[in-house]
Amino acid sequence: MPESDDSIEYPIDGTLDLHMFAPSDTKELIPAYLAECLRKNIFQVRIIHGKGTGALRATVHSILRKLDIVDSFSLAGESGGGWGATIVSLRKVEDCPEELA
Repeated sequence: MPESDDSIEYPIDGTLDLHMFAPSDTKELIPAYLAECLRKNIFQVRIIHGKGTGALRATVHSILRKLDIVDSFSLAGESGGGWGATIVSLRKVEDCPEELA
């Protein structure tokens, strides 16, 4: 019996909605998604984490702080989701670690 492929295809368009994923997936998901955005020359990304208790937002921000490809990040303005979303600015390819260029 063939193994099933549980992976899903997610569009790389500069918006990552974490409501579709388990919180435990964020540690691997966020760096991978941001790296793919860079490959597609997308330098501003909106990560939707929801408002809730703020635990997922804190996790997202903790992950972003550790990534060399992140230039800066801040909560989105009211029209972009307010404190339920984070806007991430990525470093241009020439500023990135060689493995992402």
